[in-house]
Amino acid sequence: MSISIRHDPFPVKAPYHGIYAHGVETRAGARMLHISGQVGESPEGDLPADFRGQCHQALLNLASVLAGAGMGLKDIVKMSFYLVRREDMSTLVEVRKEHLEGVRPAVTTLFVAGLVSSQWLVEIEATACAG
Repeated sequence: MSISIRHDPFPVKAPYHGIYAHGVETRAGARMLHISGQVGESPEGDLPADFRGQCHQALLNLASVLAGAGMGLKDIVKMSFYLVRREDMSTLVEVRKEHLEGVRPAVTTLFVAGLVSSQWLVEIEATACAG
């Protein structure tokens, strides 16, 4: 039995680019992991200057937190993306597809005035669920 079920009911409009679910139901007894916002800084402190590089690294950081808990990207049930520039949305979709092909969590994407560091262009938080 699956730990989570995706819900995309009609007449709600189909998910943007088909990369998320409108709702994700989790089963009782599942392990839940709430992951703090991850940014594009590497463990060595390197920060790419471009959005694509920062987004890629933020997703690698997220994957590392998941792995530390014995989980993987497929266990993500909810993600929130915080971007400081609207023009980065299409790149977010591309990078997200590279890392999360077939993973369809519930998603919220927000454009914000800024993040903790003025150099950060993206922050990604997630909740994962595993049996």
